[in-house]
Amino acid sequence: MSTAGTESSGTDVFLSGTVFLDIVFTGMLGPPSGGREVWTDGMGSSPGGVANMAVACARLGLNTSLGAAFGGDVYGDYCWNILEDEGIDLEHSRRFEGWHTPVTVSLAFDDDRAMVTHGHPAPTELQQMVRTPPSTKMAFFDAGWDRPDWVDPVIKDGGVVYADAGWDSTGSWDWERLRDQLQGVHAFVPNATEAMAYTRTDSAGAALEPLLDLVPLVVVTNGTGGAFAADGRTGETAWVPAVQVTSLDPTGAGDVFLAGLMVASLDEWPLHQRLRFANLVAALSVRDFGGALAAPGWGAVSAWWEEARQRPRHARDFAFLDDVIPEGVQREVSRASATIGFRRLPPPVLLRTDQGPDHPTGTEE
Repeated sequence: MSTAGTESSGTDVFLSGTVFLDIVFTGMLGPPSGGREVWTDGMGSSPGGVANMAVACARLGLNTSLGAAFGGDVYGDYCWNILEDEGIDLEHSRRFEGWHTPVTVSLAFDDDRAMVTHGHPAPTELQQMVRTPPSTKMAFFDAGWDRPDWVDPVIKDGGVVYADAGWDSTGSWDWERLRDQLQGVHAFVPNATEAMAYTRTDSAGAALEPLLDLVPLVVVTNGTGGAFAADGRTGETAWVPAVQVTSLDPTGAGDVFLAGLMVASLDEWPLHQRLRFANLVAALSVRDFGGALAAPGWGAVSAWWEEARQRPRHARDFAFLDDVIPEGVQREVSRASATIGFRRLPPPVLLRTDQGPDHPTGTEE
């Protein structure tokens, strides 16, 4: 098995979508109610939306390119700078002066979350922003929106395309539209609610077979209920349980799952290993604030494995990690903080004194 996360030339994965500024509140015992103020002890700010998947891919060693719109405000600057610091190629992204960054406030409670978002459509649609996509091994788009024009050139060039589907606010769950969206796409990764709604089935596992009529690889995520998958090329089917961790914030866990799946699929790991790895990195992400900056790198995976290998079940299920965790020291990664950046204070002024040893240099009375 090839080692994942090693340096490679060119673009490994191209993503497009909307970048949000996420403000996440945690530690809540329940949702807020009318006329009542709720104080909480946890808050984190981070880029969100498609940035979740972009950062997760980059931290797991994929050369990642992103096509997205960024507002001409402090929030947009913050998100842009964070993604650049993560090594993500923003050549296909654009900044728009006079347009503000979409903002999502996420309230985490009872192992779930509620979200409120404010934003306006970008001045230029992604269709026009990304006219010529990079040559890439893999790509991702959200099939809940219109299919981007760049998808067909990527497929024609031999790229493997993944898609998921957001919530259908119309309630129609249009099967024929989904079929059109997924033409030539390699993998479809909805959550259980979406998969059952599209297929009119009553379980995540039952949704696999009809979805295989649309794409070669179907993966259905089911939160703490694990993940189901079927690979039409190999005939493999699998279910793997979720990895149990103490959850702080589930924001972006599905995006991190998809990033882990793409990393594991690049070297064509067996299906059950791909699912275990994707479940693992998604679980590690919910231990921290926010989606993008909660994404684990190989260092977090390695640290978890050093402890987990002492447990018989994990030692059996995750033994493949010995073959895929890259060698060497893993880089430190940044985490979300309660604000988008403190001002840089000037260094303290050292006052010179000539009053002998009782008054050392750099002090004042």
